[in-house]
Amino acid sequence: MRHESFHDMLQNRPVMRVVVNCAVTAGSVVLCLLLSPTRLPGIELAGIGPNWVLIWVVAWSVKRTMLQGALAGISLGLIQDGMTAYAPTHTLSLMLVGILTARLRKERYVREDFISIALIAFAMAVVAETVTAIQYSISGDRSLVEIWNYHQLIALGSAVLSSLWAPVIYFPLNRWWQYIQMLDQQTQEKYKL
Repeated sequence: MRHESFHDMLQNRPVMRVVVNCAVTAGSVVLCLLLSPTRLPGIELAGIGPNWVLIWVVAWSVKRTMLQGALAGISLGLIQDGMTAYAPTHTLSLMLVGILTARLRKERYVREDFISIALIAFAMAVVAETVTAIQYSISGDRSLVEIWNYHQLIALGSAVLSSLWAPVIYFPLNRWWQYIQMLDQQTQEKYKL
């Protein structure tokens, strides 16, 4: 009986590659969703933690199309709404983050992955918190002064923490997706011949 290495198994079995890739991607989503309500010591700033779901949407969308980014934002927004309150919805802000991140072509602006992912996560956290503040403003439950005063603190805290933690999610996922893409290309070239 021949024992295959993990690499050989993924290289020689395209169906297994798809299954493992889906499991890794779904596992990373579940991890980010579970980390969202958690406030680990040293990871919060003024009671505000990183937006783990936003970080995942940025990591997913940075090298994909706007439609893929929007679908990821909508899907994770609906899941996050199911875990928290449905109003204000996270779906709008995460969909917008997915679209804007996919629309950016970071290679044109910044070459270093670490810096560009941190900057993108910072900007997208501000965008997401602004969309949430606008939803609170429209609902009329609170005064506009209170909403926008808290918005500054929440947006800045979330943006700083999300940008600091974004590489922790992005780099392993990006390396995995590049590895799977390389195996897919090798399989296509193999069957072309």
